Amino acid sequence: MEYCTRIWSPHYCRDKQLLEKVQHRFTRMVPGMKVLPYNERLRQLGLWTLEERRNRADLIEMFKMLRGKSCPNFDSMFERSRNLSTRGHSVKLMKHCCTTDLRKYFFSERVIDRWNMLTEECVSSGTINEFKGKLTKIRNNNMGFLYRPSDTLQPPRWPL
Repeated sequence: MEYCTRIWSPHYCRDKQLLEKVQHRFTRMVPGMKVLPYNERLRQLGLWTLEERRNRADLIEMFKMLRGKSCPNFDSMFERSRNLSTRGHSVKLMKHCCTTDLRKYFFSERVIDRWNMLTEECVSSGTINEFKGKLTKIRNNNMGFLYRPSDTLQPPRWPL
């Protein structure tokens, strides 16, 4: 369910919902959880939604690229923001204007908004594990950080 999500991560609402149904169904199979609402089952089992895990994986991959621990090279995929007067951390990235969905939802574009919302403390982490811990802390303090309904797109309307 999460293998290579940096490559194939869905961006249509219907695709995300279809994937989430798998985890939804699985959590109902756990003894004593069938009657609970989905969010409560996730909380009690200590799970995140698949959407949150995909977004977290994107940010972790971004951090690895920034530290030179992953290919391709960070500078070949991203451009640092030239505006130094913005709030936030010191590794802000510039988002490009995209005319096609293929480019707009590609890893190097979809991760930029969430990356730019991170704190300086998180971005300046020394190790990957430290970064993961700080991401978890941010998610626990701000439940909507890794998943916001406004991020999902409506499926295209096909002519009848």
